[in-house]
Amino acid sequence: MGMRCPGATVVGTAALRGWRFVVTRDGVGSIARRPGAVVHGVLWRVGPRDLAAVNAYEDLDSGLYTRRFLPVRCDGRLAPALLYIARSRGRGTPRPGYMSVVVEAAHEWGFPDRYIRSLQRWSPSGWRGARIKDVGEFG
Repeated sequence: MGMRCPGATVVGTAALRGWRFVVTRDGVGSIARRPGAVVHGVLWRVGPRDLAAVNAYEDLDSGLYTRRFLPVRCDGRLAPALLYIARSRGRGTPRPGYMSVVVEAAHEWGFPDRYIRSLQRWSPSGWRGARIKDVGEFG
């Protein structure tokens, strides 16, 4: 996000109740409704230029994602958040390397261990070894 949207600022970590993380048939992450579930993420404040960059990156014009405002809990308060939800339905296999980036980010942001384990289950191999940052192979 920092590279694509240099004007964006972090508001904080957030939780969306009633939804779960999924990987679509297209191999990308998204969310789907599920009572009792929770999705963790990071809430960012973006300006018009940054929003245009995210729209382009997520290829909004192609119809891969739709945008929707949903209430997330951030710092003990409900806040409206703009989320990108994949239109594709059905369970898929993550693109190579995709889940390692997602899991690494979840670690970096301090998401709950239980949630991180649920993300790791999406890895095709189920591998849960050393994090990329810990072995010095990442940026």
